[in-house]
Amino acid sequence: MIRPAPPSPALPSLPSWFHPLGWLAIAILAGLIVAALPLTTAVLLLGGAALVIAALAHPAALLAILLVLAPMRTLIATEFPRVTGGPWPLPLDIGQLLALALAASWLMHRSLRRRMALRWSPVYLPLIIFVIAGGLTAFDAFSLGAWLTEWLKWLLMLVIAVIVYDLGREIGWRPFVLMLVTAALANALIGIYEFFGGSGALHLVVNERYFRAFGTFGQPNPFGGFMGLIAPLAITAALAHLLALWRRWRALRRLDAGALAGVAFYGASAAIISLALFLSWSRGAWLGFGVSLAVIAFALPRRLSISLGLAAALLIAFGGLYVSGRLPASVSARLGTIVEELFALRDVRGVDITPENYAVIERLAHWQAAIAMATDHPWLGVGLGNYEAAYPAFRLMNWKFPLGHAHNYYLNVLGETGIIGLIAYLAFAVFVLAFAWRARRHPDASARLAAIGVLGVWVYMTMHSLTDNLYVNNLFIHLSVTIGMLCILNGDVLAQAPAGRGRYAIDDREKNGTA
Repeated sequence: MIRPAPPSPALPSLPSWFHPLGWLAIAILAGLIVAALPLTTAVLLLGGAALVIAALAHPAALLAILLVLAPMRTLIATEFPRVTGGPWPLPLDIGQLLALALAASWLMHRSLRRRMALRWSPVYLPLIIFVIAGGLTAFDAFSLGAWLTEWLKWLLMLVIAVIVYDLGREIGWRPFVLMLVTAALANALIGIYEFFGGSGALHLVVNERYFRAFGTFGQPNPFGGFMGLIAPLAITAALAHLLALWRRWRALRRLDAGALAGVAFYGASAAIISLALFLSWSRGAWLGFGVSLAVIAFALPRRLSISLGLAAALLIAFGGLYVSGRLPASVSARLGTIVEELFALRDVRGVDITPENYAVIERLAHWQAAIAMATDHPWLGVGLGNYEAAYPAFRLMNWKFPLGHAHNYYLNVLGETGIIGLIAYLAFAVFVLAFAWRARRHPDASARLAAIGVLGVWVYMTMHSLTDNLYVNNLFIHLSVTIGMLCILNGDVLAQAPAGRGRYAIDDREKNGTA
């Protein structure tokens, strides 16, 4: 029996007064503002107006803007110091302000539609557990202000995941993939420009000619982390559209324009984002991306034997290039130090510091500080978000200034939240991976590939966390969107998604050539 595909839900239209004459009036007003006011003031006014229109139109429109602008926190603080640090500084950064605006827009739209009940998802549970564990650390926190800032970040992650899951009832999961990839693509283009034609600090010089890409982050490592988090979604989205294109051609012997456009956009985005990741010259990003690709290759087939074969082929191909010396010398040299820097846990007190070992010793010194925090406060740590505040009391003699985190997020969590917090965080990460793996059972091929993309995101996260803290520069907002996507995909799997199968797959009549 053929199940008719329900119509795809559309975003609500703008209010009726937004007709062509209205847009013309807005354009004229914007021109007058730019001509009459200073550039900074004009940008703030026009940007604020655009955000108000987006909030009135639909929360999803505001979320799309949020995901693009949130990683620009450092850039905005640098380029607009009068706004962010002047006599009337903003209490929150651009990402946090837009997140609050998103929550307000969502609540407004829900009240107008009189939708009160929220759906529960088991994906919330591990996140809630870590929020509770992080809340308990307030009792031992060195700085309650630092604790509150970090704890509210995790609470906001839960709120955004709830919003995404709720919006998914109207628009599905696909728009969130587009939003995330577009946000990463915008930053990737900036990073590529910086590498080939931009500028940077002298310590970021590569091969005496280029500067490591850092995007709007100010630092290459978190920029590479952003690229690595979103690259798996771009790759699997391109594969999903390629699969849809092939199925339509095989069934009807004609190309589907939408699928072809999707292949072009997501394929190009995947290539650009992956290039930007490489140009960040971040070893943690390279390692995480490599492992993420291997897991994606393993997860793609439904049969275990094919999965093992693909993962092994990928590993052998890379190992062959590395062993045979076919990789560029600068790349091989940088890869060769990964194991030493990631796993060389030793006491570095009394070690002679040289330009050659400075980076390694600095990292290990901050690891030791985190371990000392956990030793002194074993159960609840020094307080969530308090690594920097507690650092002076636990630092090694030659390392006066903190880096903001322990350069290993697991040790960072151990130092800040103790054994209880570390167990809660590890449980959170494991359960997210397990939910993503289960979502591979989705009956729709495109949704299945999206689930594999989310799996790749969190595999990357677990690996890069060995060297960095990626819950910075508002990247936690992007991660919370992937958690909301998991809620949508897992909800479909639990319900066996009869409607989702019809919505996203090629109609049965088209498969049989009877449409």
